[in-house]
Amino acid sequence: MPYLVECLASVERQTLDPARMEVIAVDDGSTDGTGEYLEEFAARAAMQVTVVRQENSGGPSGPRNVGLAKAAGRYVFFLDADDRLGDEALERMVAMADENGTDVVLGKVEGINRKPPQSMWGRTVGRTDVFSSNIKFTLSAQKLFRRALLERHGMRFDESLWTGEDALFTMEAYLRADGVSVVADYPCYYLVGREDGKHVTKSGSYTLRFDSARALMNLIAEMVPAGPRRDSLMVRPFKVTLLPQFGPKFLKDTDDVREHKLELAKPLMDAHWNPEVARRLKVHERLQLHLVAVGRTDLLADVVRFVQAKKQPVPVLEKRGTQVYLGYPHFRSKAAGLPDWIYLAEPREARGVEGYREEAANTLVRRALRKLRRSLPTREVKAAAA
Repeated sequence: MPYLVECLASVERQTLDPARMEVIAVDDGSTDGTGEYLEEFAARAAMQVTVVRQENSGGPSGPRNVGLAKAAGRYVFFLDADDRLGDEALERMVAMADENGTDVVLGKVEGINRKPPQSMWGRTVGRTDVFSSNIKFTLSAQKLFRRALLERHGMRFDESLWTGEDALFTMEAYLRADGVSVVADYPCYYLVGREDGKHVTKSGSYTLRFDSARALMNLIAEMVPAGPRRDSLMVRPFKVTLLPQFGPKFLKDTDDVREHKLELAKPLMDAHWNPEVARRLKVHERLQLHLVAVGRTDLLADVVRFVQAKKQPVPVLEKRGTQVYLGYPHFRSKAAGLPDWIYLAEPREARGVEGYREEAANTLVRRALRKLRRSLPTREVKAAAA
């Protein structure tokens, strides 16, 4: 409350026939009148409403699982109590799934005092998958899921995770789905920033983020064979979950916390970090994570401060402009001893540098990667070439 009032009002405004909808509202031990308001809503709403009241479970997974167990519709949609739906959201998403036979539908998200993911809303797509699009960068639970998919695979939210449980659930759905649709031409979901800042994703110990990264990496490794497809998905937990722990936050951490973060990161880096994952990141992201992988936090602070200050690295063009190195801190420093390939910009990043010649650059990058693979220890060679 009062976010719930607006949330339920958006449900009542849905253009989908109320006879085709059921609302299952789980009051997870609230103490602010939410339960009573849900009972009032159930008594007057045009659609079928079931209210479940229970003791607080400590996280979002339990209540979602309770609701999912009671769901009877062809599709389910998980709506957070502080967010709201666009008026035509459910009608458009259901129509999209029916028309294309897809198992998951993403509706465009807009933010209210919050910044939503943006890279996947370029255009409406009837059918795609997690390897052919940017949908891996939106793993929140606020999607339309075909219930038969979830039941066929016994999918539920992991109640041992305090944060990142939705990423695990949604990634599994993407990987198991017979197609994913994207509704990009209509705002289906409004992600609302609470004035008190009390979002689960913004609270809790840093150790929870490592738990989340570990769970998602393990899922990807279990479901996707080693190779380019797995590497493309590993970018998400490295970039979104792990990297922020070694950004500006790291500068404020105590020595004990820094050491603990490195301990938590080490098994993840050893198992899943390789040059093929690294090259899919921007140079500064790759550099920061490489320093974590090799335990060089003495150099990491310089890089983080450089990026935080929004300084621009001096580009170094070589091989007639077909290769661009970005001069972030410690580039070609003998004392640091970092390999050049860490600083080598991929074409998508190099295109912003004046004088860059993309012609033949891709061939040169591939040659450089082959040379790199030959120079790596056996385990890393296998990871890169798989």
